[in-house]
Amino acid sequence: MSTSSNESGTALAGENDAFIGLGASADDALLLDSQSLTIREDSVTVADRRKASKKRDPSCCGPNVAAKSGDEKISLHNVLWARVYISEDKSAVQITHAKAFGKRLVKPATLSIPIAESDLEKADQWVERLLARAYEGAQQAKRLKVLINPNGGPGAAEKTYRTEIEPIFTAASCAVDVELTQYPKHAIKIAQELDIDAYDAVVCISGDGIPHEVFNGLGKRPDARKALRSIAVCQLPGGSGNGMCWSFTGTDAASLAAVALVKGKRTHFDLVSITQGDERILSFLSQSAGITAELDLGTENLRWMGNTRFTVGFLQRVVAERLYPTELYVKLAIESKEEIRRHASTHREPPDHTCDGTGLPPLQYGTVKDEVPDDWVKEWHPKMGNFWCGNMICMSKDVHYFPAARPNDGYMDLTTWDGNVGRIKAFSIMLGAETGRNFDHPQLNYRKVLAYRFVPKNQKDGYISIDGEKIQFAPFQAEIHHGLGVSLSLRHNSFEGPTIT
Repeated sequence: MSTSSNESGTALAGENDAFIGLGASADDALLLDSQSLTIREDSVTVADRRKASKKRDPSCCGPNVAAKSGDEKISLHNVLWARVYISEDKSAVQITHAKAFGKRLVKPATLSIPIAESDLEKADQWVERLLARAYEGAQQAKRLKVLINPNGGPGAAEKTYRTEIEPIFTAASCAVDVELTQYPKHAIKIAQELDIDAYDAVVCISGDGIPHEVFNGLGKRPDARKALRSIAVCQLPGGSGNGMCWSFTGTDAASLAAVALVKGKRTHFDLVSITQGDERILSFLSQSAGITAELDLGTENLRWMGNTRFTVGFLQRVVAERLYPTELYVKLAIESKEEIRRHASTHREPPDHTCDGTGLPPLQYGTVKDEVPDDWVKEWHPKMGNFWCGNMICMSKDVHYFPAARPNDGYMDLTTWDGNVGRIKAFSIMLGAETGRNFDHPQLNYRKVLAYRFVPKNQKDGYISIDGEKIQFAPFQAEIHHGLGVSLSLRHNSFEGPTIT
């Protein structure tokens, strides 16, 4: 089919099929006098049509012409915003995108492509289509409540936000309300009083402590279930661990994680209720005792070292061959590693918690003060080396301890190993955690559970960590709440990190 150009110089279809090429339809292309803008499967291409016309061999096919080395090609993932800009003397299509300045840094950059007045309507339609493709499955122009912990990790959270994260949010047309936390548990108060209808997400620029406070603040509200199911809670790197950020964005590079967040899709994930004494705490990340709790809580004086503090703490404790005798009661869901591997490819839709009450969901198994249910398995671990239970795939940059974890499968991932395995095997288990390959380690007991009770024995004091926060060294009980929380994930219903296959 052949056509001609219109009076403004905007080419029509037919002879311009060559400029569209593979992976694009006619609606995906905006063909102007001098340039063509084409939305492809995973990118948008801006090409100089004049150069292509001079070099075009009439006998060649369209796809071979569509991607010249001088074309500007932008990943759809990196497209932050697009608009038709109109002023008194010119009009243009502007595409703002995240441009790489190294492996761990991107900054906003804008391409401006002049257009004729007669092309404005067509350009508007093309821009709308580009944004729909660039944000496919994700909300555009998110409304964000940003909480910055100025004392988190190495203490650079505010600077990181201003220099690497805020420019991405601004370029993506996000509406942002920033607040610095002023004292411990301040984020609990903020979350309790938050207008959940005014924001799409709470973004914590912090370590794991501020998300922990936000979830517990939302959990203390009279409309707790609605709040937890309505507003996404996210973390961008501002601490030492950044486990939530790693699990949902796959990076702790602040600008890259910010791009992943603005492109993030709403994903429900499991939360855990912890009861100890008369207190009920929500956990979003992990519960630990033994060596990992000591690594987290016993190395507070080494926070200035960043992630290196965990390595130093681990070496100190493995050399000492510390043991943590424990009585454990478990409500098993999936016991064998073979069954867990088969389960890894399944998906369970979470229940709608907003339809059955206002406060937190009732506890199915009672509290730590109640009798242990008859169908729970009792275990005695006189030489426990490590106890770790979680509901995310990554605990930090160097710890991918739960390769079988899924955001909302309705189970906790429980891992234990005995401290008498020896120093070399202990090293092997922890090194496997860094690569996600510890699942098959023979000394690591890995199970899916619905609930458990942890009872420390023969110790006067020690560390128990809930999401990196210290609680009393005393018995506690945990149970899962399927899909009660919401966050934003790069891929819907998926974590980022090593997984079992």
